Amino acid sequence: MQSPRTLVESMELNPALPSGPEERFAGYGVMCVPFGSGHVLALRHFPASSVGPGYSSVWIRDPAGVWTMHSTTAPGISCARYFGGALGAASTGGISIRWRDDYSFRVAVGDGVDLTWEVTLAATPVTRLMSAVAGSVPERLWRSRTFLRAMGAVAGPVLGAGHIGLTGRVPNGQTFGARPRQLWFVRGSTAQLRGHSLGQASALPVQDRLGDFWIPQRGIFMIGSTVFEPVDPPRTSPRSTEPQTR
Repeated sequence: MQSPRTLVESMELNPALPSGPEERFAGYGVMCVPFGSGHVLALRHFPASSVGPGYSSVWIRDPAGVWTMHSTTAPGISCARYFGGALGAASTGGISIRWRDDYSFRVAVGDGVDLTWEVTLAATPVTRLMSAVAGSVPERLWRSRTFLRAMGAVAGPVLGAGHIGLTGRVPNGQTFGARPRQLWFVRGSTAQLRGHSLGQASALPVQDRLGDFWIPQRGIFMIGSTVFEPVDPPRTSPRSTEPQTR
């Protein structure tokens, strides 16, 4: 199996969307990393999008359970398009993702967020098995909500990540389907938010979710695609901030 960095670089050069009438995104991300402080961080990077330019997005949950999303494109064409109704705020600004080697990278968010986040990945027999299974799934099955529900029910216990929902509804009401192709565990992660350490990566006492999208109880990095039911006009958080100058 190729390294995540190699696969990511190949995707960046030749981004390809799945076919279909849905709103579609292809890329990679850290599904989440929960920390001992009660914070949760997540990353999405989609070089291909059917609703606008490719973008990056960093999700932050504070210890009180309030979510914010920071993206390189406006909320109406990024993750807040689907999750805005459950957010405390959404903003637009700069995000950098820099790979340090084949299995580790750094994420930095400026524009008043002041986040630096280090992530190290690892392949294990479990992630290799799940990647092999996911990579062999034909396109027609990815379109089946019954199959996605069954796969999510199996994947959660196998990955030791609690409940995993690969289909359902997001807070803004659209149905979604997640299509993982390759998986790795987050072996280690540290983060500084406004100069304060978020502590050790650690499962939340109570698993959180945004609509039917459950936040895994351990760090997982995924390459794949996601589709959403089209909704016009899209609804974003009424507390979303105006786009900032990058």
